[in-house]
Amino acid sequence: MREDSVPIKKETELNFKKLMEIVQPDDSLLFLMHGSPDPDAIASAMALREIIQRTKGLARSAFVSTEPLIRQQNIEFVSSLHLYIQLLNQVDIDSFRLVAILDAQPSFFYKELTSLKPHFVFDHHPREGLWSAPLEDIRPNYGALSSILTEYLLFSRVKIPRNLHTALLYGIKTDTDNFNRSIIIEDVNAYNYHTKYANMQFIRRIELNQTPDRFLKYYNYAYHHMNNFRGRRVCFLGDVESADVCVQIADFYLRLIGTYYVVVAGRIGDKLVIIFRGDGYRQNCGDIAQRAFGLIGKGGGHRSAARMEIPLDLLKENVEGELSQRNIEKFLFKSLRREPRHTPGEV
Repeated sequence: MREDSVPIKKETELNFKKLMEIVQPDDSLLFLMHGSPDPDAIASAMALREIIQRTKGLARSAFVSTEPLIRQQNIEFVSSLHLYIQLLNQVDIDSFRLVAILDAQPSFFYKELTSLKPHFVFDHHPREGLWSAPLEDIRPNYGALSSILTEYLLFSRVKIPRNLHTALLYGIKTDTDNFNRSIIIEDVNAYNYHTKYANMQFIRRIELNQTPDRFLKYYNYAYHHMNNFRGRRVCFLGDVESADVCVQIADFYLRLIGTYYVVVAGRIGDKLVIIFRGDGYRQNCGDIAQRAFGLIGKGGGHRSAARMEIPLDLLKENVEGELSQRNIEKFLFKSLRREPRHTPGEV
């Protein structure tokens, strides 16, 4: 089936019918996102809510995340769209009849919700862990979940508000890094469709406001402590205020000549967050992340971007019992040496 030049996959049609069977008129639904939600997760939650609100109606709904918004663009994005995202520890999940997970999977909530049993799971990351849900739509070949939810919107035939067009376009734009990461034609089709209706000036304004002044100290530290192993750059920043610090520095260093992947780690609260960025050509960031840290960490990613999180109590067992700067750096370098120089089959 084809709507407005965006082909609708058969699995979208089947899952939409299943969605309509599960949701009751004037139902209650919690939209759950993992970590500090990014534009792709937020836009996808907006799209799913719009579909259900216009077809069945929602008496109660809530957008919920496990961590607060930190990245400046995301804060402005949410504020400008007049959205309210609550923290998980402030919400009674049992007061909602249905739970939907967007841009994540139940296995990602290993710490926050060990017994979580969602009704809907929509994600574009590789499937991880043992879990099941009445409706599962996992498509790791897509560059953005917003592209998948675009198909659902078009198949539902609900009228898409301009702010939702804008959110979905921005979700695709950010999660594919302006199509510099792995994508398929469905991402391009969805993006092109939304450009006809989205507020592009709004998106440009958000993109121009990117780095807070207080982040400059981290750039300064990375400049003096970044390790370069023949185009592979690795840095442990120590204690940082958010994972976004690691993301921005990794993105910046990937632009340096002669760099083909970057690993930037930071200690945030009770976990070590490790961000991977690559050129998508020589090696696969998702594979590197799993080989290096998959045994004790949680996370994953794609060819050009990945993220792993390691609880500090587990990390402590792997660094001779002391979480010093030197020991953590040694752990990073040793773990990363497990990956081969080239992905099998590549030159």
